[in-house]
Amino acid sequence: MSNILVVDDEVGIRELLRDILNDEGHQVRLAENAEAARMARGHERPDLVLLDIWMPDTDGITLLKEWAANGQLTMPVVMMSGHGTIDTAVEATKIGAYDFLEKPIALQKLLHTVGRALKRAEAAGKPHAGLSALGKSRVIGELQARLQQLDKTRGALLLVGERGSPFELAARALHAPDTPWEAPEEVAWLAENPLDLLQSAKGGTLFLREIGQLSKIEQRGLALLCSRLEKFDARLVCASSQHLPHLIVEGQFDADLFQAVSSITVSLPALREHREDIPEIAKQFLRQLIEAKLAKPKDFSMAALNALRTHDWPGNLAELQNAIRTLALTALHEEIGVDEVKRVFTQFEQFAPASAGAGVSLDLPLREARDIFEKQYFEHHIEKAAGNMSRVADAVGLERTHLYRKLKQLEIKLSRKSE
Repeated sequence: MSNILVVDDEVGIRELLRDILNDEGHQVRLAENAEAARMARGHERPDLVLLDIWMPDTDGITLLKEWAANGQLTMPVVMMSGHGTIDTAVEATKIGAYDFLEKPIALQKLLHTVGRALKRAEAAGKPHAGLSALGKSRVIGELQARLQQLDKTRGALLLVGERGSPFELAARALHAPDTPWEAPEEVAWLAENPLDLLQSAKGGTLFLREIGQLSKIEQRGLALLCSRLEKFDARLVCASSQHLPHLIVEGQFDADLFQAVSSITVSLPALREHREDIPEIAKQFLRQLIEAKLAKPKDFSMAALNALRTHDWPGNLAELQNAIRTLALTALHEEIGVDEVKRVFTQFEQFAPASAGAGVSLDLPLREARDIFEKQYFEHHIEKAAGNMSRVADAVGLERTHLYRKLKQLEIKLSRKSE
């Protein structure tokens, strides 16, 4: 039996939906406005929310944004409106809504949408969140604006960024509501039947992760797929954390395929580029784990949140999520302190290679090899000192003026706090 929250300011509609859904075996709670919905959501996470857009106190789009921003959009939300437009539906799905129903709602459409949303949530087993989950910083706002400008485009688009970047969240932000979404975990089908999933994604979106890892035969399949996008009226969104032009030079990636997938390219910011969002993202991840009963109730100390904020996160959002899960499940006290955060940061250091420059090729010219080693060396000490340049200077044995000159020479950028 599913728990469904119905939010609508019209009592007749609330009660009608309750009666219909009760007859289908669901447990239904009612909220007459946004404030009542906030209280209901704060008390218990529903399995599904039917949310009216036009309400007297706060509109449904604003409430949806609130839930996305504070980590409470962990259930599918279906928007409802008697004045619905395609633009409203697109806006809602970009924030994180699952679907959109226009009033008056046909019975079969209601039951079909509710059933599909509940099955999708059960199969996914994870929160359905939009780009709002990445924070409110200027950097994220600009990313959202760039993606919104691509609403009407079709064909191929390339997302580039560092390892662990939120590629799928960005791809979903481009996805049109109520159209097919395909995001296969495996890519063997590209070598065998490259048009199969394109058929499934007809009129919708096909998302492919890490295309820089494709084999030569898989790349040929992707090239064939690209040539048929217009026929299937589909959008292809590819992602790569590898530098594809470099792979082309090394003969590992096809130059013509690169041109086909990169006609529109969007770069995703690294997590350290919007550090101000990290504390709220961390709290969202923690709330989601507690809400799903995967962890006991805990909270972060201010010092712990500050340590998370100043860390460089080379693995970006994926690394942060793993760190929060580790803290949620292994911290010994209800308040997660800075010592626990430092424990997670350093727990792999004892297994690290003895030489910081072990990754430097010995076939490089001496000057180039030395620059690579020195950059790794200083970046290691900056991260270890959490950006405290006095501690870095002491650790490396350099006077601070000389240290800054060296970092500038190596093109090592510092956060404002480090400077």
